[in-house]
Amino acid sequence: MPSPNELTAAQAARAIARRELTAVELAEACLNRIEALDARLLAWVYVDRETVLADARLADAAVAEQRPLGPLHGVPIGVKDIYYTAGIPTRAGSEVYKDFVPDFDATSLTLLKKAGGVMLGKAVTTEFACLDPSPTYNPWNPAHTPGGSSSGSAVAVASRMCPAALGSQTVGSVLRPAAYNGVVGFKPTFGRVSRHGVVPVSWNLDTVGWLVRTVEDAALLLQVMAGPDVADPVSSREPVGNYLSAIVEPPAPRIGLLRRYFYEGADTESRRHLDAVAEQLAEAGAEIEEIPLAESIESAFADQRLIMSVEAAAFHEPMYRRQAEDYQPKLRTMLAEGLEVDGIDYSRALERRRQFTTDMEEAARRCDVLLTPAAPSPPQADRTNTGDPAFQGPWTSCGFPAIALPSGLAESGVPLGVQLVASPFAEARLLSAAAWCEGALGVSLNPPL
Repeated sequence: MPSPNELTAAQAARAIARRELTAVELAEACLNRIEALDARLLAWVYVDRETVLADARLADAAVAEQRPLGPLHGVPIGVKDIYYTAGIPTRAGSEVYKDFVPDFDATSLTLLKKAGGVMLGKAVTTEFACLDPSPTYNPWNPAHTPGGSSSGSAVAVASRMCPAALGSQTVGSVLRPAAYNGVVGFKPTFGRVSRHGVVPVSWNLDTVGWLVRTVEDAALLLQVMAGPDVADPVSSREPVGNYLSAIVEPPAPRIGLLRRYFYEGADTESRRHLDAVAEQLAEAGAEIEEIPLAESIESAFADQRLIMSVEAAAFHEPMYRRQAEDYQPKLRTMLAEGLEVDGIDYSRALERRRQFTTDMEEAARRCDVLLTPAAPSPPQADRTNTGDPAFQGPWTSCGFPAIALPSGLAESGVPLGVQLVASPFAEARLLSAAAWCEGALGVSLNPPL
């Protein structure tokens, strides 16, 4: 067996259930990895070693007593520091929240714990999951951005500090850092997973997501967390699928290749890489067809940023009025702009967003999944920003489920990824196609730490 911290979440849960591994051994391996690496990667803001080991001992006791075990029994999971954690600070990467200690857990974290997961710690986020870069370093090359806002979660998973970590996406904050760090990032349909107990950015856009290393783990976490929540009024009552069954012996998918907007915005290396990936998938048996996109794609990203700025300003307004100087520069500017947006402009952006969503629903119906580059370029050697979210933003805007898969290395030695997207609430189909593509590509990336 490989070192316990190298195991995926599903592998670790199976090993613990079979008594091939103890939860304490797994927790210690992850904690030791954090102690060895985090001084130079800065992925964590809170880890309580003794509490983690105590929780792991409880998990081992349940195994010894032959009690029923959840699908994540004994598996350590990182939590982005915008998720409420009872009795533990949730600072959202900000001086504004430096003294905030919730008295309950976010619904998603509660569900992970009920499934047997062990909270490993709080992972670094950019301030309030927005624009200003976090201190976290990319494990592939410290000069390059790790992405954001779920930077700590992505780096923790990529560097084998934990097998899975919660993130969130309002524009591109799960899929982009996943691509930049060589891991799998998953964002379900808007409303598929409860947002209750997650510090908000935008009412119309915020989506719970997660960082893992395999499609199986993406499906496993969705199976645990999907479903309605009376505490979240936008959570959906759409039936929950059998996501783990969907990835067993998946058939070759029908893939719609998107070039408009995505090829125009991508650099040469990313375009060539996606062409090579599409060719490889076609040779493996996938049906590839280029899908045209409607004119509404051209305004979708700008409209999304306007909606985000207004809704973020609405949430932050009392704090911003009181202590604007405590916000970092890019977020402070966004909030100031959001407070000045005319109601008519906001309404028109929402109207165009509705048309864009309708157009994307039509495009998605033509195939099983849509395929694009995960980002306009590989992660850049520029730590003053978190990279360009323009390729993930449209899917968050229209609420479609999406997944980023590692697909190779750039000439600079940093990861490249591709992005698959499906119709709303078609997560089973998306995960099936992603599992097939994962097998056809055969790419598993491990940073040279």
